[in-house]
Amino acid sequence: MKLGLALAFLSGFVALSQEIAWFRVYSFASGASADAFALMLCAYLLGIALGALAAHRLCADDAGRDRMLRHASWLFAASASAFLLPPALAGVTATAESWQLGLPLVVLASGLLGAVFPLVSHAAVVPDERSGANFSYLYLANIVGSAAGSLLTGFWLLDRWPLERVALALALLSLAAAAALRPRLGVLAGTAMAAVACIYSASTLYGGLYEKLQFKSGYQPGERFARVVENRGGVITVTADGTVYGGGVYDGAYNVSPVADVNGIVRAYALAGLHPAPREVLMIGLSTGSWALVVAEHSGVERLTIVEINPGYLELLQHYPAVSALSRHPKVTIEIDDGRRWLVRHRARRFDAVVVNGTMHWRANATNLLSREFVALVRSALKDGGVYYFNTTGSLRAARTAADTFRHAVGIGNFVAASDAPLALDAERFRRALDSWTLGGRPVAEKSQAEKIAAKLAGELYVPEAQLRQRVAAAEPITDDNMGTEWRD
Repeated sequence: MKLGLALAFLSGFVALSQEIAWFRVYSFASGASADAFALMLCAYLLGIALGALAAHRLCADDAGRDRMLRHASWLFAASASAFLLPPALAGVTATAESWQLGLPLVVLASGLLGAVFPLVSHAAVVPDERSGANFSYLYLANIVGSAAGSLLTGFWLLDRWPLERVALALALLSLAAAAALRPRLGVLAGTAMAAVACIYSASTLYGGLYEKLQFKSGYQPGERFARVVENRGGVITVTADGTVYGGGVYDGAYNVSPVADVNGIVRAYALAGLHPAPREVLMIGLSTGSWALVVAEHSGVERLTIVEINPGYLELLQHYPAVSALSRHPKVTIEIDDGRRWLVRHRARRFDAVVVNGTMHWRANATNLLSREFVALVRSALKDGGVYYFNTTGSLRAARTAADTFRHAVGIGNFVAASDAPLALDAERFRRALDSWTLGGRPVAEKSQAEKIAAKLAGELYVPEAQLRQRVAAAEPITDDNMGTEWRD
């Protein structure tokens, strides 16, 4: 019975740990699409069900305890092949441009471990008056193992190890279980050889994994990211030219120049034309830090509070001179937290401007920072005349939500500025501010350049209130209940 409890725990631990690792891969490959977890979970549960069905047929043979454990040993050994799933999915994605085509791999891998628990139960539980109690103990061990796998792998291992090492550890654990079930020379030698093969092939198999998942059919052999940060918050990747991807989606670039504007940074400078004196500013989302540094260097800003959920972005700041000063800027305070939770916990704070340069509106959990309820929370944190300035990422529904919540709203490209005070872009104030703006003691633009940038902002990017409201009139507002644009636009 003790062996059965250990195996029940281990099968649950490995199975749920694999699920966490698989979700990281599918989430990255899909750009954190809202349906990624749902489809992956569906495939995982289907595999568990099919594995249990196959085990039922094996148990019906009444072949005895030793044969059941032999089957379980083979299944544990085979489940180590889940180590190959991320590289296989990366290959599919890079050639077929469709991460969904890799879902059968999850069905197969989860089916192997799904068959282990029924076999272990059949072998460990003697059909006597204590069979019910003994089975409940096995079930408890499996549940505890599953919970431990989710928590340990999701919150601890993935915060310390790259995906490659986590996948390798799970494969080795499965092979060790297979060997423990059948401690014979041939089995021990076979599992040892498989373990060595996994160890020596890991770097080759996982080399270029995130590049293939990111660029898909555009991937070039040998292409590598300049930096990769993995933690429990997700995966941040940076290309050689300083382009940043968060969880598989474009997240900005390390650039603060409005002249060589490769990342739309002029929209950050535009805050000067939307509010006459934004002394106290809250920014939700750090990303590259480019926006934050620009706002912090606004001569009228006295204090900038940045709330970022993923500490990985802070690790990257020191490697990029354009933004490295942000981490020690005297005006700046950076807090690691969920932006919405931070606002709830700091209801007494008031700001002249709240800036949210959020992620794509269609990604999972995007509603948390776009819904009517969130916008109302931001509104309550603004001072009289305060401005809410945020990235709609092209969502008319997001723009409509802000326009409905505030009395006034205007557009700056794909951004919307909203306020209860009369609001318009003051192009002349913006030009004057840009003309005197400095970063690192150097002006960001010459006078002639500032004039051209101001003219472009007012002529091409600025959307007056009447035009904005007409544009979003037919759009449905986003609420916490309708999940905004995560599932439908």
